Amino acid sequence: MAEVTAKWLRLGADVLGWVATAAGAAGIALYFSTSSARPLVLAASGAPYLMAGAFVGLVVFAVRRRGIGVLVAAAVATAAVWTQAPLHVGTEAREDGPVVTVMQANILYDGGADPDAVVARVRDLDVDLLTVNELTPVAVDALAEAELDDLLPHRYVVPGSLAAGTGIWSRHPLSETVEYDGFVFRQISAIAEIPGAGPVAVYAFHPVPPVFGTEVWATELAHLKDILDNSPADIPAVVGGDFNATYGHSQYRALLSGRFGDAAEQVGAGTVRTFPADRPGPPLVAIDHILVADGTALTLDSVDLPGADHLAVVARVRLSSDR
Repeated sequence: MAEVTAKWLRLGADVLGWVATAAGAAGIALYFSTSSARPLVLAASGAPYLMAGAFVGLVVFAVRRRGIGVLVAAAVATAAVWTQAPLHVGTEAREDGPVVTVMQANILYDGGADPDAVVARVRDLDVDLLTVNELTPVAVDALAEAELDDLLPHRYVVPGSLAAGTGIWSRHPLSETVEYDGFVFRQISAIAEIPGAGPVAVYAFHPVPPVFGTEVWATELAHLKDILDNSPADIPAVVGGDFNATYGHSQYRALLSGRFGDAAEQVGAGTVRTFPADRPGPPLVAIDHILVADGTALTLDSVDLPGADHLAVVARVRLSSDR
């Protein structure tokens, strides 16, 4: 009986090793997938979790002394590390230029984030530029009553119903405001005049989530890439947004193929998970991002917003000097 049990345990361990390794390989395939098929897009959000299976398989095969299994699992694990390494290495920051603090916040439409808490975060973190998603007319009034405009007196807001609205608040004057057509939610930009840096393009983005229409989601991300590719090349730029996409989505990484870099990647902060933040346990996915062009993020942190279903992200960014 003991021999039979041991045989089944060995078989079970081998099966576990191959299943875990296959899960890791699936995570890598999802990472490189450009498909907008709903199951694949949603699964790609969890690509790093699947990739971890390769390391489980490697341990199992090592214990079982399965040479072929060790080689296969090691190859998959190496590929997994290669895909995630950019988020952990960081970029050497420039040594001169003004430093600004950028905060991105999805405040959850009416009845969501406590406006006093939002303003407190802006005050405590000495925020210079704030991008806000799910901004309703009620939320604009509530933030004004909480005295956000005293801290960031310049704003360009395009509120909307439910999750559609978007806004930019700034410590410095804003001009050349734009709302981009062809999106379900509001996508906006403005030029901030920042001492030491001169004009800086500020974008606030919020493409639709892939939960319902992944074709629309993929199309909107492609349109956002077009906007960034056509941003003024002679001035720095920062982007804050709930992109409804993770680093595991190739459609999101396409936004980083030009002059823009992800602040998390620049800092080497790893995966800064922000959603969901209104349930027990830590957030599971990183869908709120800050992007930078002609500058380098020095720090990137997440901060809680009581009442919201996202954590905010806050980056200190050193911009290139005024030219």
